[in-house]
Amino acid sequence: MIVLIFKVLLIIILFVISLGVAAYATYGERKVAAFMQDRIGPDRAGPFGILQPIADGVKLFVKEEIIPNVSDKLLFILGPCIFMITALMTSAVIPWGTPMVYEGTVLKLQVADINIGILYVFGVVSLGVYGIMIGGWASNNKFALLGAVRASSQMISYELAMGMSLIAVIMMNGSLSLTDIVDQQKGLNWNIWYQPLGFIIFLICAFAECNRTPFDLPECETELVGGYHTEYSSMKLGLYLFAEYINMFISGAVISCLYFGGYNFPGLEYLSSVLNPNLVAVISFGALFTKALFFVFFFMWIRWTIPRFRYDQLMKLGWQILLPLSIVNVLLTGAGLTIFSK
Repeated sequence: MIVLIFKVLLIIILFVISLGVAAYATYGERKVAAFMQDRIGPDRAGPFGILQPIADGVKLFVKEEIIPNVSDKLLFILGPCIFMITALMTSAVIPWGTPMVYEGTVLKLQVADINIGILYVFGVVSLGVYGIMIGGWASNNKFALLGAVRASSQMISYELAMGMSLIAVIMMNGSLSLTDIVDQQKGLNWNIWYQPLGFIIFLICAFAECNRTPFDLPECETELVGGYHTEYSSMKLGLYLFAEYINMFISGAVISCLYFGGYNFPGLEYLSSVLNPNLVAVISFGALFTKALFFVFFFMWIRWTIPRFRYDQLMKLGWQILLPLSIVNVLLTGAGLTIFSK
């Protein structure tokens, strides 16, 4: 019963944290953009504009909701719901920290510790494209449909290279469990030192999966008005925007777990030997949270640095460059394991 109650509390906490990060990532992005463009950014709603996300949220909730008469109303409503749900579900298998202890019961900071955790992540992420595709198609708008088709082809194309880059990590760690992968990266024994090429490929594909610049063609406002969410307003639009930022945060957490040791950092084992395990769990959670936030900032930094690709360049990069490189990386990893395991 203690474990069940803890799991429910953990789900609620992760839900609140994900929504909070999504809300304040919008504020952070506007501040980062302002800094890089020598502007001030939001500064009216509260000190330094820190209440701006709350103002934006209230605006989305009270704004008039419009559903086009020519749309498929059921699917029009279902699209953003699917996209949001899949974004939130992805975090279920991420080990957020070292276990906590309550009255002799070990409580893992992980909603579901399954032995195929990384396959679960890929499975849920691949379902997210249905939310975009359904929303774009149900709008009965050519700009929205074009954005949805772009999104589906882009995400499917880059998932191949992402999956191949991940195979190299699985070969090195011998497990599909995110918990096992993180446990084998204690101290500074991170996978980034052994898989730099795989990390670069995975990172680029993560940009494409999150529809972030320079891969934001599905919502390219200069060509498609707003892309797949052109016809959306009020909180339905908010769900799409929130899900995008949650995907950025979860992508940062997954990248941290695969290549940067997850919650591990130099000195964690020492702290585990001298401090209360619950305090160590909080510190390790803070370590992973900080790494994930760094990648959120990196996503924003790239957005205001690099212009978007043309669509033919995007497809060429995915199929003719990243996919062959990921296959080469798998071959090199196999050769390295064969040579150095003898």
